Amino acid sequence: MSQVLVVEDEAAIAELIALNLRHAGYEVTVAATAEQAQAAIDGVLPDLVLLDWMLPGQSGLALARRWRAESRTRELPIIMLTARAAESDKISGLDAGADDYLTKPFSTNELMARIRAVLRRKAPEALDAAVQVGKLRLDPATRRVAGGDVELKLGPTEFRLLHFLMVHPERVHSRAQLLDRVWGDHVFIEERTVDVHVKRLREALAPAQCQTMVETVRGAGYRLTQQVPETQA
Repeated sequence: MSQVLVVEDEAAIAELIALNLRHAGYEVTVAATAEQAQAAIDGVLPDLVLLDWMLPGQSGLALARRWRAESRTRELPIIMLTARAAESDKISGLDAGADDYLTKPFSTNELMARIRAVLRRKAPEALDAAVQVGKLRLDPATRRVAGGDVELKLGPTEFRLLHFLMVHPERVHSRAQLLDRVWGDHVFIEERTVDVHVKRLREALAPAQCQTMVETVRGAGYRLTQQVPETQA
């Protein structure tokens, strides 16, 4: 289930968008200001952001530029949704880093189609390319994992689990979400099975002192942090 952050200061529009997104199966977080949006991003990276231009305080355009400049949010999919319809505004939005630009008033069906299109474009990039988070590097093509100069040995399930977590760093995933994304919704196993494989994954990462990068978020699930805590350095 993809997570969407809706950054919109008009409550009625935000509610309409959130309602349609939830009806389509997305998890939704709403932020009414740039400050709230940044706090949400700092907490958990979503799969996509719907970003208004005109916000209280900092503009959506400034937010987009900031996110594109930071390594953690550089690849974050962004769709600007704004009343600014001039060609120069669209160019500015896209140049600031937006993946798509939609003007108000908008068609809900078109908005949903554009969200699906942006997510489709972004998803394949992470499937086959090598990915690195902190000192961990995973290459799907060669099935190799390394923590710095230490090559690590992972079982097939732990490899898939680590790959998914590395493609979505800093995001908290529930056991149910991990079962769906890593094992597939056609596999019927208990959620506690995830705990077993997380334990095995940590054991496999231990030779490179990377086991603490896989964090347990109490009452929520698991996430992969960007770097090894200083106590492990």
